[in-house]
Amino acid sequence: MAATITRVFDLLQYNLEKFPKEEFISGKVNGEWIKYSTQKFCSTVDTLSRGLISIGIGKESRVAVMSHNRPEWNITDFAIMQIGAYQIPLYPTLAEHDIKFIIENAAVTVVFAADDAIYKKLQAVNIQLASPVKIYTFNDIEGADHWSLLLKEGDAKTDVNLDEYRSDVKPEDILTLIYTSGTTGTPKGVMLTHDNLVKNFENSAVLLPEGINTGLSFLPLSHIFERMVVYLYMYSGVGVYYAESMDTIVADIQHVKPSVFSTVPRLLEKVYEKIMEKGKALTGIKRGMFFWSVALAEKYEIDNSWFYNLKLGIVRKLVFKKWQEALGGNIIVIVSGGAALNPRLARIFWAAGMPVFEGYGLTETSPVITVNHFDNAMFGTVGPVIEGMEIKIAEDGEVLARGHAIMKGYYMREDLTAETIDRDGWFHTGDIGEIVNGRFLKITDRKKEIFKTAGGKYVAPQTIENKFKETPLVEQVMVLGENRKFPAALIVPNFAALKTWAAKKGIAYTSDEEMVKNPQIVEKFNQIVEYTCKDFGKWEQVKRIALLPKQWSIDGGELTPKLSLKRKVILEKNKDIIEKIYADAENYKG
Repeated sequence: MAATITRVFDLLQYNLEKFPKEEFISGKVNGEWIKYSTQKFCSTVDTLSRGLISIGIGKESRVAVMSHNRPEWNITDFAIMQIGAYQIPLYPTLAEHDIKFIIENAAVTVVFAADDAIYKKLQAVNIQLASPVKIYTFNDIEGADHWSLLLKEGDAKTDVNLDEYRSDVKPEDILTLIYTSGTTGTPKGVMLTHDNLVKNFENSAVLLPEGINTGLSFLPLSHIFERMVVYLYMYSGVGVYYAESMDTIVADIQHVKPSVFSTVPRLLEKVYEKIMEKGKALTGIKRGMFFWSVALAEKYEIDNSWFYNLKLGIVRKLVFKKWQEALGGNIIVIVSGGAALNPRLARIFWAAGMPVFEGYGLTETSPVITVNHFDNAMFGTVGPVIEGMEIKIAEDGEVLARGHAIMKGYYMREDLTAETIDRDGWFHTGDIGEIVNGRFLKITDRKKEIFKTAGGKYVAPQTIENKFKETPLVEQVMVLGENRKFPAALIVPNFAALKTWAAKKGIAYTSDEEMVKNPQIVEKFNQIVEYTCKDFGKWEQVKRIALLPKQWSIDGGELTPKLSLKRKVILEKNKDIIEKIYADAENYKG
């Protein structure tokens, strides 16, 4: 009988007994694949634990990891947690003031840093700290302490009995403090326990059917979604492979040929857009067949007629086989989270033989509350609740959740914890939703993002924004209009697609800055707005837009690490443009 899992690090013994493999965790660093067998991974973790003990780390110590996805992230994670210390993930893109706040707030004493850029950032923060942290690097960096120093210390410390440390860690103990940047305010430390994560991956395992053995990972491990998914892979005997970066992902998918990966909807949209571009370049019968296949895919249902399945079988062989090959050829499941997935896109991927399972949750819920899976799925929803969780809709439409996934609370913020988790244990998600067919949750918007126009009408911007994203020419969009006469939108065009469109129309493409002012292009986007908004209520329809020449980014401060819009930042950065939109509308005499 395999080891019982009550704490996350029990996964290691469980894997040694049940799924030992030559390629347990692998990562591509500087173009080379670095592979750890289950045995090598577990022994490295134990050595590092002893090394950490040798420098005074123990129960409830705080150790941070600031790195992109690579095997060392997991090795440090397990080495920290199995001696009862708290692991604190830091996004590589965090600003210095946020790093300083988290290190001080969490009383971090040691940080693992991936590379030179992160090391320099941490050094700049260290100068500002009353108690500087000890930094160990994964890459060889001149003048820095390499993490192998701790492994040497651990090798020498043979008298340490790690079982004593492990047995001192209880399921209800804190595993990690994850600081959510959120879209506003100071970061909050979410306290998640071993039990939170163990129950979450055990009950999310319905996601993975038989036959899945290889998972590609590229979403940041610093975020709870990908971290839980990797624990889930380990629990299910799936070998994990880390893509080197978003730039190498196409080559990495071809090399790994994964049976599963998790993603955010934007990446699936980009895959789809690239496939459609290739389809548009086809001619004659091939072009006709391609677009007939896409039209058929758009009508896909979970239960289809035999006649539909007959047609689908033909197009899967002739057209969709190539789509599958573009993603390695072995995909059984794609897991999507972090934002709403367009139902049309979900149907197309399902029809192409690559089902996308959409789920829902927050950092504070470890993260999964609901998820679609083969036995229970509905397009346009985020699925039914997982075992051990319950949801209800409050009077104002807010989704409330209760059960094993709910965090222990916000670190040293009992006031915020009491605001978020009520006396009956219901966690207030801040999302607006409804329950469809008695069991499927549908999220319609963020409670805080719904705004009221000057006419007193409520507008849910995300629903309208998601509709805009169906247009290949739109890369990013934000709908606004709080206390204004009508909704407006800031739009960042998809400049690659815009270049192609401009060439077809005979418009000489100069620069992105010039193009967003071009009258023909502005007119084209006004047509897109009119078409996109035609099915919304009159008060919801976007009346005016501004085209922006520069994409919003994490580094620019407009996006959270999860790629959500930081609405306050975008409003502030574009306040002059927004004022002009409404002033021009006031002065318009047309």
